[in-house]
Amino acid sequence: MADIQSVGVERTVFVAPAIRHITVADLKTALKRGLDDFWSMPTFIIFGGLLYPIVGLLIGRIALGSEFVQLLFPLISGFALIGPVAGIWLYELSRRRELGMDTSLGGALSVLVSPALGGILAMGALLTFLFLGWLMIAEGLYEWLFGDVLRLSLPDFLTHVLTSARGWLLVVLGNLIGFGFAAFAFAISVVSFPMIVDRHVGAAEAMHTSIRACLANPVTMAIWALTIAVLLVIGSLPFFFGLAIVVPVLAHASWHLYRRLVEP
Repeated sequence: MADIQSVGVERTVFVAPAIRHITVADLKTALKRGLDDFWSMPTFIIFGGLLYPIVGLLIGRIALGSEFVQLLFPLISGFALIGPVAGIWLYELSRRRELGMDTSLGGALSVLVSPALGGILAMGALLTFLFLGWLMIAEGLYEWLFGDVLRLSLPDFLTHVLTSARGWLLVVLGNLIGFGFAAFAFAISVVSFPMIVDRHVGAAEAMHTSIRACLANPVTMAIWALTIAVLLVIGSLPFFFGLAIVVPVLAHASWHLYRRLVEP
């Protein structure tokens, strides 16, 4: 008797793609091509890029204008955890330019009505969960160390942190925990979003490939993560407005790095 479950049903089996070994030269090439994409695309990219510094300024203003000044650094640093979600339309632009397709705003946003949407939403939800988890742990750490201290202004808060043993313990533990969150988010997302945009795979398959890419190139990918962190810090220094260039360039570069990492 035929297996009735197989009648009229197509099953798609995910075949894990091969991962290439890359070097620092590949990182430089990806950055160069990312910068080229940035300057070659329509001007709306620059205006879209302004969203990133605006969000950064809003985060800072909310923290400074409330009783949550202790969350200013976790908010700003944690924003990088969900940054890959905002780069979706930029990955799509790089893909379209590579294929000689339409690179208008409509073309870029078409990814939101493509079969990739399910994977994008799943990955976005996971990174948002990580972001909120990081904020909760950062707040809990502060309450544990400074529960008896009233809410302070930013100058008083910095003085209190930098001139006390509890403050330095907060800095050390906070950075160690934050590093763990950042490393995990990087490992599961560095390849995931470009792969979802490119191949319309699910979030699980994309994360599996992303982790494999990091494990196959631990030193090179660590350098790439450090490069991202340094460029984001540089872009944030002049009141976040450098992010209008840094974030789009990094998003385009991430697409090209994905193309060098994962066999087509």
